[in-house]
Amino acid sequence: MEQLNGRQHEIVALARSVGRVVVEDLAARFSVTPQTIRKDLNELCERRMLSRVHGGATIASGVENVGYDARRFIAQDEKRAIGEAAARIIPNGSSLFINIGTTTEEVARALGRHEELLVITNNLNVATLLYRHPGVDVIVAGGPVRRSDAGIVGGPAVDFIKQFKVDYAVIGVSAIDEEGALLDYDYREVMVSQAIMENAREIVLVADRSKLARSAPIRVGRLSQVDTFVTDRIDSEELAELCRRHEVRVVETGLRDEVQSEAAQ
Repeated sequence: MEQLNGRQHEIVALARSVGRVVVEDLAARFSVTPQTIRKDLNELCERRMLSRVHGGATIASGVENVGYDARRFIAQDEKRAIGEAAARIIPNGSSLFINIGTTTEEVARALGRHEELLVITNNLNVATLLYRHPGVDVIVAGGPVRRSDAGIVGGPAVDFIKQFKVDYAVIGVSAIDEEGALLDYDYREVMVSQAIMENAREIVLVADRSKLARSAPIRVGRLSQVDTFVTDRIDSEELAELCRRHEVRVVETGLRDEVQSEAAQ
């Protein structure tokens, strides 16, 4: 397969930055026809660097080192459905941790209708989504704020989290391997996530199935530590068997199949 041309490199870089690119905008940006851009996007999709959507393309779910804002566009509808399903698990009057991630933010978004919640988070985006709701009290962990995603990571956040013992931990991860390892990229973030898991009575993992196509170098924990796994679908029979063996409750939203079915009509 031929090497990417300069325009295609720029298209991928733009998609990594903002998440989604639009045919008409790209045609104007590069002073070429929409047909030329569509050909570029089709080639990039064949290389699995982008995924086609109506009117343009999004960054592919398996691409690593994607900007945080761009990750919001990956499996966006699936994440929203996962967030709503996870929020239904959390009863009113609960205390919970929510860690860093675009999927955990969708859980926070869906929790706004709850009453008498105490939410402790190291994610400033979660705090921003919830602090205005009268039924939710929000406590934010202390420590350095990571500019890339408004996450609070490192030793001070770990020490802060360890002061609490809550009902639920809602956690997201960057990858899940076939052996059930929960994986992430930043060791400082992993330390906080581990403290969150250790200090909750029930752990709810939220991750769409694109996380099964990725890898990351640092282990957060194991699937066997999780009580409930909320996802769009588990394609891997090995992973499904692992959940059964360790009595992990699996909640599948199935939204991706519905979206594909509608697109085919």
